[in-house]
Amino acid sequence: MPKILQQIADADTAQELEKKLEDALEPNCRVFIHNDDVTPYEFVINILQRIFQLAPHEAEYVTFIAHTSGVAHVATLPCPEAHKRVGKAHFAASLDGYPLMF
Repeated sequence: MPKILQQIADADTAQELEKKLEDALEPNCRVFIHNDDVTPYEFVINILQRIFQLAPHEAEYVTFIAHTSGVAHVATLPCPEAHKRVGKAHFAASLDGYPLMF
């Protein structure tokens, strides 16, 4: 590999490692979903799959627990990532007029 390409590859690798280290050092936040009487069950499952990347059976389980208990743990993520995903979920819910809260 030419020297310049090796330097670029090394820089990319260094940036990736730095990002992983930063993520590892970030404090984690636990994300919880709160039940409401308005947001449809299927909409919640869809949000959990699309935004929080839960498998279909996990999304159904979390939705069931929230529905029956009032609140359920969704995920534990680095805080910046958790805030980003919660913001996306709130935005998606507000577009459809639902009061879904995390």
